[in-house]
Amino acid sequence: MAEEKTYPMTAEGLAKLQAELDDLITNKRPAITSRIQEARSFGDLSENSEYQSAKDEQAFVEGRVKQLQQMIQFAQVIDASSASKNVVTLGKKISFKEVPDGDEETYTIVGSAESDPLSGKISNDSPMGKALLDHKTGDKVEIPLPENHSVTVEILHVSKAK
Repeated sequence: MAEEKTYPMTAEGLAKLQAELDDLITNKRPAITSRIQEARSFGDLSENSEYQSAKDEQAFVEGRVKQLQQMIQFAQVIDASSASKNVVTLGKKISFKEVPDGDEETYTIVGSAESDPLSGKISNDSPMGKALLDHKTGDKVEIPLPENHSVTVEILHVSKAK
């Protein structure tokens, strides 16, 4: 029997996935069903763009529901408080600066399922996340960049994410 993939994430990330799933099931599904029924009333389905659009949306929503159900079922909630205080692990907030004189940047290390770089959440599977994991405050870490370049950062602070 094949081992199922686990999805490491924070408790907050799991709650967001559950909320999205609940919204899809309780709101989106019924709305799409209504759109399909209404579009059917327009007649010939082979040339009915409203019907085809609603069916396409239904397929997308059903795919997302299945994806969310699997991610929730195999979620591995990470407790960042159990790790060493100053060590970068999943669920920790980390501040660092580019050496020698970069600006301070702050990110939270999260599982790939809840990654959102624009919101300051980077995946533990990203090149930056992988490079920072298991380092501690004061460490200088080389982060790989595209085209065989890299940047060195100094970890300024590690704390439990809120």
